[in-house]
Amino acid sequence: MDLDPVVTNADHYRVVLENARVRVLAYDDLPGDRTTPHVHPDSVMITRSAFSRRLTGSQGDRDVVLPEGAVVWLPAQEHTGENTGTTPTRVLLVELKGDPPAPSPGTALGPV
Repeated sequence: MDLDPVVTNADHYRVVLENARVRVLAYDDLPGDRTTPHVHPDSVMITRSAFSRRLTGSQGDRDVVLPEGAVVWLPAQEHTGENTGTTPTRVLLVELKGDPPAPSPGTALGPV
């Protein structure tokens, strides 16, 4: 079974950038929305709105409340989620891929 959130919950997740090192997902939902089971690799989450969510996984339930503009580490995990608040959830997830290469001479500085 494919537990990629872009496949399992295509109404909420979309790919906004992907290359050999990262995949960046945008996630949006409304109060009361729920996701089906899906998997995230190690990721960095950036909140674009304040929100309240309940995550459910093999470890049990966890209520999460984050402010707009938070940047947090999300270790690899499988879960479902529910927007338990009164505001939409809006986040960016930067999913990490593989081991980082060593910097090489001549690498461009800044964004590419």
